[in-house]
Amino acid sequence: MGAAQAVALGPVGRVDPVRRPGRRRGVRGRAGRPLIDPRFIAFEGIDGSGKTTQAALLAEALEGRGLRVTRTREPGGTLLGERVRQIVLSGEPGHLTLVAEAHLFAAARAELVERVVRPSLAAGRWVLTDRFLDSSLAYQGAARGLGIDAVLDINASAVADCLPDLALVIDTPVGAAAWRRSAASDRIEAEGAGFQGRVAAGYRVLAARFPGRIRLVAGDGSVEEVHARVMAAVGPFL
Repeated sequence: MGAAQAVALGPVGRVDPVRRPGRRRGVRGRAGRPLIDPRFIAFEGIDGSGKTTQAALLAEALEGRGLRVTRTREPGGTLLGERVRQIVLSGEPGHLTLVAEAHLFAAARAELVERVVRPSLAAGRWVLTDRFLDSSLAYQGAARGLGIDAVLDINASAVADCLPDLALVIDTPVGAAAWRRSAASDRIEAEGAGFQGRVAAGYRVLAARFPGRIRLVAGDGSVEEVHARVMAAVGPFL
């Protein structure tokens, strides 16, 4: 499955990343010898953090180096995923129970892994996703209080051995992110600054717990300045 990380399932099915070397594929040199391994990178952050813009800029930069890129999003990226997106992002806050919401995200994620992520990596394409597992851990696990370990357990079979090589959390102040968001907020965006602050705190907890695969990227400054920080984080893979 390309260079995505393996995961170790603990005694209760907990998902913990285990790094492994990948075969170098994707860009080929003379005599068809592979030079650069395709990577799986997730962009994370609170709503309005600028992660979508940064994912697009990274895709452009990678393609400029001759690398093939698949861009996707969560929830979404597949027929099932887009239907789940409509369910979880519409309606009033509280119209879904916490456990139901977490399982819906996991179902969409399982479909994305099997239909988009794995095939793309196998074909030598980099995969850039706008959100993945760590969104569920930060939003449902930390901010909503379901528990990070509980959400990891729910997602164990959904992600199986497919975790991002790197999750870049665009760490933008809550006030700045609120200013960036559109007036037409979805159900989760409408939950306010207090909720977004708990999500941001959740991401910092995750970065401390999983330092091998989660990187905080300062989201202040210009778009170009943040992009430079993203490129510095991705640089070791290039």
